[in-house]
Amino acid sequence: VPEKLKQLYVKRDYGQYAMADGNLPCCFLTTNDITGGNSGSPVLNANGELIGLAFDGNWESMSSDVMFEPDLQRCICVDIRYVLFLVDKFGGAGYLTKEMNIVK
Repeated sequence: VPEKLKQLYVKRDYGQYAMADGNLPCCFLTTNDITGGNSGSPVLNANGELIGLAFDGNWESMSSDVMFEPDLQRCICVDIRYVLFLVDKFGGAGYLTKEMNIVK
């Protein structure tokens, strides 16, 4: 883990991307039906707002090309707040996030 990221973690310097309790979510699971090649696909909430990026599925999701099993299959997503934190605080590219309409 890069030293700068460790320092941000120790200081809990998550900026505007932290939740009300001060924590910064990294990943979450959904029941989205994905297949190979979907990594990087946007994950949207009910309002059409970007909340994350799909990057993997659990083992049970491997059968989704044949049949979707909603009780078993999960899509693993990176939380967009973590991505924005990395761009802004870790990468030092806050100028990019200033151009975005970030909904809180």
